Amino acid sequence: MVVSMIQFIIELPDVASIKEKRRIVNSIRDRLIRKYRISVAEVDLHQSLAYSQIGAVMVSNSRRYGESVMHKVLTFLENECEGRLHDVKIVSHSF
Repeated sequence: MVVSMIQFIIELPDVASIKEKRRIVNSIRDRLIRKYRISVAEVDLHQSLAYSQIGAVMVSNSRRYGESVMHKVLTFLENECEGRLHDVKIVSHSF
């Protein structure tokens, strides 16, 4: 069993309220879940208006497959995301 993960911070410089930030984060989360069938959550920076830390994971039987999906997620975020990405990490662990 291989667990593959992507974690990143998204900068949202024009956000004026927590409600607006939640709308953007929920939109990103929902789109990633639908498109890639992965688990996604905001994992830190909950109270910050300008930043959100998001993590996504998937379980598969292949490190290569898991990492390729996470790289597709990164490409999607770079092209479709409303904010700027920082501190992107992609890792896989075998169990």
